[in-house]
Amino acid sequence: MLHTPDTAVADDDVPVVRLLHKLLADAVGMGASDLHFEPFEHLFRVRLRLDGVLHELAQPPLSLRDKLATRLKILARLDIAEKRLPQDGKMRLALGERSVDFRVSTLPTQFGEKIVLRILDTAQAALSISDLGYEPAQQEALLQAISKPHGLVLMTGPTGSGKTVSLYACLQRLNQPGVNIATAEDPVEINLPGINQVSINERAGLDFALALRAFLRQDPDVLMVGEIRDLETADIAVKASQTGHLVLSTLHTNDAPATLTRLLNMGVPAYNIAASVNLIVAQRLVRKLCRCRRPAGGTPATFVPHGCPACNQTGFRGRTGIYQVMPVSAAMRSLILAQAGTLELGRQAQAEGIIDLRRAGLLKVLRGDTSMGEILACT
Repeated sequence: MLHTPDTAVADDDVPVVRLLHKLLADAVGMGASDLHFEPFEHLFRVRLRLDGVLHELAQPPLSLRDKLATRLKILARLDIAEKRLPQDGKMRLALGERSVDFRVSTLPTQFGEKIVLRILDTAQAALSISDLGYEPAQQEALLQAISKPHGLVLMTGPTGSGKTVSLYACLQRLNQPGVNIATAEDPVEINLPGINQVSINERAGLDFALALRAFLRQDPDVLMVGEIRDLETADIAVKASQTGHLVLSTLHTNDAPATLTRLLNMGVPAYNIAASVNLIVAQRLVRKLCRCRRPAGGTPATFVPHGCPACNQTGFRGRTGIYQVMPVSAAMRSLILAQAGTLELGRQAQAEGIIDLRRAGLLKVLRGDTSMGEILACT
């Protein structure tokens, strides 16, 4: 049953409650990451995102559009009378002995409120670094970087590339009784026992920079900043990493070398970047081939998707990461101090044997983990 703030449900709302429960249970059971309730003039549809791709789940009657929206807003403790402005909230669904959290976002559209639910799966947060798809040498470099007592480790990539899961996996590794860890997230997606998590609230004045300043007065060992968005946050994160703290964070850049250029362009002094950044990980998520895969033919041997009931006829089941893991070497630091561009930094990374995202993806194609089409689409 659903955990709800209200105890009574009107008789005419029972079908709505049952329909909503079925849609949410189906989405969780299929392993979806998001659920979209979308109103249009003559259509009301529900879509789910499975392995990064949207699929239609149902088309409930148009007459249920407003009732479903109201029910979701009640569960997420949102203002049901406010239909002109976006709102954000959280709710929880109990499936047997398992509880699943959902982040709820509403958006006023031309024909009603579109509501998107992000399914916050605690199983993802419990993943170890070895489960994420790093090559052995890449994993070793990451483990070395997060084992250092200070410095800055950055995860980069577009939205939805798995950066948060990578950060959570690092935090789980570092989460020991003798370590004080604090995180600033927008918002906190999954509860991590033993870690002090702060949800950013910019309306109240609590932004990443303010949270970071407060952390530094809390005797921290490890800090995690959900995202470096501006010079002020970047500056505090860099200085914290230079004063005996390990700092983990994310940036939106295309690859690892471009991250150094981005920090320079934000206004962080080159000498601070060179002295603080230990490692940069650029990443993407690609769909994994289901076991129903078929040989593509040719040499070397590769595979293509086929389709079976286990993968809902898509040919893919689950996702894995491809990574460019770039430790910042002494030669790289010299280039940073000389304010070298992305191309020069990229050439140096290549000279040091660091594989880029395309080559990391091709290794997975050759192992039969994914298809060439997936790699070409995201690198």
